[in-house]
Amino acid sequence: MKVYLDLVFFLNFFFDCLLLFTVNIVLKRNGKIRRILLGGLVGSCSTIFLFFSMTSFQLFLCKVFLSVAMILVSFSYISFKEIIINLLYLYFVSILLGGFLYYLNLEFSYDVIHNVFVSNQHHSYTFLLLLIAPIILYFYCKQGSYRKKRNANLYCIELVEGKRKWQYTGYLDTGNQLYDPYTKRPVHLLYDPSYKPSRKQRTIYVPYQGLGVSGIIPCVFFDKMIINQEKEIVKVLVGFSKEPFQIDGVSMILHGDEILDES
Repeated sequence: MKVYLDLVFFLNFFFDCLLLFTVNIVLKRNGKIRRILLGGLVGSCSTIFLFFSMTSFQLFLCKVFLSVAMILVSFSYISFKEIIINLLYLYFVSILLGGFLYYLNLEFSYDVIHNVFVSNQHHSYTFLLLLIAPIILYFYCKQGSYRKKRNANLYCIELVEGKRKWQYTGYLDTGNQLYDPYTKRPVHLLYDPSYKPSRKQRTIYVPYQGLGVSGIIPCVFFDKMIINQEKEIVKVLVGFSKEPFQIDGVSMILHGDEILDES
């Protein structure tokens, strides 16, 4: 079997740099490009392990040592805790990328004939995998950033009216500027088709106007709203939306004035 050392070295260097750049972005380490490239070069030194007869455990220890060296070269030493965090993220991203590439390699390397997987040894998809790898990590970074911002604005909400209680997931939307023009109370929005106001809850109608859209939304007062099982707001005004919100798992759009004042 032929082993092209230059190709192995290049692949190691490429993927190591890619992983280090991903760690740098996700953890916001502000590492310099030249240091990250140098860290990838250190990681590529694992190519020399091909020339030594080593047990699996010895190979594992050598790779851990090189991983720590990559982290130190790329991001310098700040604290032992930070090294551990960087190392864990490096391995996590490696597993994520490796899993995707392994799956794609299986898909491209085997043909299905009569429901049987048959090895296809006549094609090399190395360069295709090189193109796909950055795309995979790019979407990982984008989704991580989106989820972080989204989760920062999510709240566990409990609405209380008399002895009745309802639990919802609320999203703090600073774009919600809806107020009742008479009571001057902020209006939180709720989508729950199964909810039926009690006889004690008097329905009031609040006019709203958006981007080329206007109308009237029915609202009721609740005795209180409990936020994350910690803060309470009494006499909250909640309006009922006819359409579900375009945010996964969210049933309420919260008004910033009351939530931020109470948080």
